[in-house]
Amino acid sequence: MNPNTKSVFSKIPNLNKTLSSVILSGTLLFTFSCKEKKDTFQAKGGGGPTIVDVIIAKSENVSDKVEVNGTIVANEFAELRPEVSGLLTFLNVPEGQTVSKGTVIARINNADLQAQLNRTKVQLELAETTEKRLKQLVAVNGINQADYDLAVNQVNTFKADMAYTQALIDKTIIRAPFTGVIGLRKVSEGSYVTPTNVLATMQQLANLRIDFTIPETYQKYVRKGANVEVLLDQNSGKRESARIIALEPQVNQSTRNITVRAVLNSGSTSPGSFAKVYLNASTNKSSILIPTNCIIPEAMGKKAVTVKGGKAVFVEIQTGDRREEVVEVTSGLSVGDTVVVSGVLFARPDAPVKVRSVKSLNAVK
Repeated sequence: MNPNTKSVFSKIPNLNKTLSSVILSGTLLFTFSCKEKKDTFQAKGGGGPTIVDVIIAKSENVSDKVEVNGTIVANEFAELRPEVSGLLTFLNVPEGQTVSKGTVIARINNADLQAQLNRTKVQLELAETTEKRLKQLVAVNGINQADYDLAVNQVNTFKADMAYTQALIDKTIIRAPFTGVIGLRKVSEGSYVTPTNVLATMQQLANLRIDFTIPETYQKYVRKGANVEVLLDQNSGKRESARIIALEPQVNQSTRNITVRAVLNSGSTSPGSFAKVYLNASTNKSSILIPTNCIIPEAMGKKAVTVKGGKAVFVEIQTGDRREEVVEVTSGLSVGDTVVVSGVLFARPDAPVKVRSVKSLNAVK
């Protein structure tokens, strides 16, 4: 150390004590200042009212439309199959054309049945001749009544055999069950077919129908004779009308849906096509609507936050129809209630709140 420097410090004996006091005072002042700022922030953030935005609940006219998927079905549809197995000897399938009811579509080889029918006819003729001869004899007591009854029974037996054989022959002939358009041919003449083979399909394209399912909650809005809107062509966007003709009486236990059938009043399409069905679930009913993001879901239900007397009040609500951004409140809220739409997560029961602005429902959506 420089002698001169040492002499200077030696002249100020209390310098070290003074520096120590200054440093300690600064440290205490800094600590007190930080603690005061921290306590002040907690008081402002935790003790003040929660800032919220609200809407005033009011009754609005709502017209709900339920959109479901449907399938176009033919008025009549049938798969043409043979009742018996055999060789296909005749086939008349005019593909894509309309055929009348009763038209012969195909025949299966029935030569053995025809031969059996002819043999029974010969036997019947002989039995009838014998019956006529015995009838004359029994009239003059030339024979016993039992012999005549046996002859009559023989005639009736042959007639029954002919009817049975004719029924077997009819099974070898496939006829059009109704007037409609026949589809594509599935087999060729000369093929051996069984009842599992489909020769062709037939469809009746007049009065096309549409089948669709709806949730059971909308069952009260569907009735026989009512009209629904149907979108057949997704590109054009034109909606047709259809009239409900029947409802499945039982709700599907797996899906909880009801099957509904309607007949198209206008428009044209093909069976099996996809369609959109628009159902009027309600017509201009008055409902209270609130934004979906202001609902608090709980294990036992749902709640919403209202403002009463400058405090947050949690009320249990029940909801009905739901849209993309708003939901219908069926109970729990009344017209005129102040419903919190922003700051919901920061509100606490009976805690003070401060309304920053009153918004409209359209502004919140």
